[in-house]
Amino acid sequence: DNIITKPIAKAYRAAVPELFRGMIYNVFSNVNDVWVGANNLLQGKPKRALSDWTRVIVNSIFGFGGVADVASEIGLDRHNEDFGQTLGKWGVPSGPYLILPLLGPSTVRDTAALPADFAGDIWTYKTPVNWRNVGTGVRIIDKRASLLDASGLMEDAALDRYEFLRDGYLQRRQSQVYDGNVPRQADDVAEPAPSETK
Repeated sequence: DNIITKPIAKAYRAAVPELFRGMIYNVFSNVNDVWVGANNLLQGKPKRALSDWTRVIVNSIFGFGGVADVASEIGLDRHNEDFGQTLGKWGVPSGPYLILPLLGPSTVRDTAALPADFAGDIWTYKTPVNWRNVGTGVRIIDKRASLLDASGLMEDAALDRYEFLRDGYLQRRQSQVYDGNVPRQADDVAEPAPSETK
């Protein structure tokens, strides 16, 4: 990351105006909404799935292939779901935390979900292959560029960078699995029994 991806992401952010970076983000977000909708459906959230797929139709037609996010303007919120979250919703525990080369923080559950996420990404089937490869490279650099400020903040604020990243990642993933409504643990809600008086 420090030798290749981060410097390229910095150059990309410096060279590409914010407007165009937003358009690139919108295109790949529109592609991703197909799989997001599938995961919402698998999690038992059909209204959100319908909203995601409606976003794809609206943005593809009226947003010039997803370049503009018209769907958000008309009240169709963007969601963020993947198969790791779906497995979490089904009760699969996250398992140990780990860092994947090139992909970054993960857990055993999220790593096991990656093949489904790759297969569910319709960009994987884009032809010709050279367009798919270029698009994948742009997508990775655009995503890394969007994280530059967060990684800078983490490096400045964290006494233990690994622990800071691990704890932040695990808390974020738990929040995503429960859509921000993480249930309190039994030992957190248990009140001490009142002492009996004679």
